Amino acid sequence: MAAGAELTPTSYITHHLGFLQKPVGTGDFWVLHVDTIVTSIILGVLAFGFLWWVVRGATAGVPNRRQAFVELAIEFVDDQVKGIFHGDRHSFVAPAALTVFVWVLLMNAMDFLPVDIVAKVLGAVGLHEWRMVPTADVNTTFALALAVWFLMIFYSVKVKGLGGWIHELFCSPFGSNPLLWPANFLLNVIEYVSKPLSHSLRLYGNMYAGEIIFLLLGLWAATGLAGTVFGAILGAGWAIFHILIVVLQAFIFMMLTVVYLAMAHESH
Repeated sequence: MAAGAELTPTSYITHHLGFLQKPVGTGDFWVLHVDTIVTSIILGVLAFGFLWWVVRGATAGVPNRRQAFVELAIEFVDDQVKGIFHGDRHSFVAPAALTVFVWVLLMNAMDFLPVDIVAKVLGAVGLHEWRMVPTADVNTTFALALAVWFLMIFYSVKVKGLGGWIHELFCSPFGSNPLLWPANFLLNVIEYVSKPLSHSLRLYGNMYAGEIIFLLLGLWAATGLAGTVFGAILGAGWAIFHILIVVLQAFIFMMLTVVYLAMAHESH
């Protein structure tokens, strides 16, 4: 926010919801959200660097706390995949589910950082617009959902063959009668389109709403002593409740990923 500018509720929220953007080429059609990309990469490197470090030093004896924590997380994800996917889950699906769960969980958890303190720290080094929650950016959630969508199509073609996949598009679920082909195809197209939409927008909507609520509570805290007290109490309560949302949304996104990949390996 520019120095000396009048602080209003609108300018406060707009400032904290602004992205650090870099246009690609001429014009404003293609724009990179640098903050989203950099934060996502840093969190991915930290998360899986930590997992690699723990697994690399794992022993067969009594595990230390770090090893026990990572083993618990891996077993939890593996148990969820086992109940849905009945093929060789360890070749790709279980590692992909672990990757999705850990990465999305960390990106969601950035919502717990106090926005005003982070903004002051980043502003001191010249970064006046920086969104700290990558999953509150619809581009992030769509990119993750589309990656899962392409994997789903890839495994559908790989398992069933191109001819089998096309046959399924036109002959499921109502039957192979040529009169039913248009209805089958239309229903399958709607299903294919709706999957990445619902997959991405569910996560984005929940994280964006959580970010807005934290900002509104911060505005309330700026109204005076009573507002500060009530804002702090409500902010603490919302943060505790938000822990459930952060973990639950990462879990749901992971489970939908596993379900879609499992469906790609099965026939209607």
